[in-house]
Amino acid sequence: MGLFLKFINQTRKPEGLLGKIMLNGMNFGHAKCADWGLSRLPAARPAKILELGCGGGRNARAMLAAFPGSRVDAIDVSPLAVAKTAKLNAAAVAAGRCSATVGDVAGTPLPSGAYDLATAFETVYFWKDLAKCFARVRDALAPGGLFLICDESDGTDAAARQYERMIDGMKSWTAPELEAALKEAGFSAVRTAHHDSKPWIAVVATK
Repeated sequence: MGLFLKFINQTRKPEGLLGKIMLNGMNFGHAKCADWGLSRLPAARPAKILELGCGGGRNARAMLAAFPGSRVDAIDVSPLAVAKTAKLNAAAVAAGRCSATVGDVAGTPLPSGAYDLATAFETVYFWKDLAKCFARVRDALAPGGLFLICDESDGTDAAARQYERMIDGMKSWTAPELEAALKEAGFSAVRTAHHDSKPWIAVVATK
């Protein structure tokens, strides 16, 4: 595997030097899409937020700033990502407003009915058995809680299809696929926003 392929495959689970570079790139490169996705949320003041796939920690920081007084519990399969998230949000961690732990949506125990908002930025590409994973997220949400999925690909753009061929285990889900899996998981309402000029999507599901 060439260096470029080794690098882009770090998107799944950043490790080592290439992983550190990838995490820095995620914090910078995905920021605009993440902020757009957050802007698609209905007016809300979530007290407890679950971030699934925290990457480099930039989005945890953005949500801590956007929702003063909230707490963000972030998990990621990559110990490197968890360490970077904790470092970037060190003040919030010290204040008890943020935690970062190694885990994944499929297997990590999540407290039932504990969260007002769950987020998945640029990460469902690597989730297997979507309906099962989404059901676990739903269980972790309080009644009326929201689940935001934000991706730079709507599953139909050529670039995403190319990356699928190069990155192990990647699947760019289409909006209808995500919506169907969310409804199968028992969410009561699902709505999708599409960016005006980019293949970005933000899917918001309500428990």
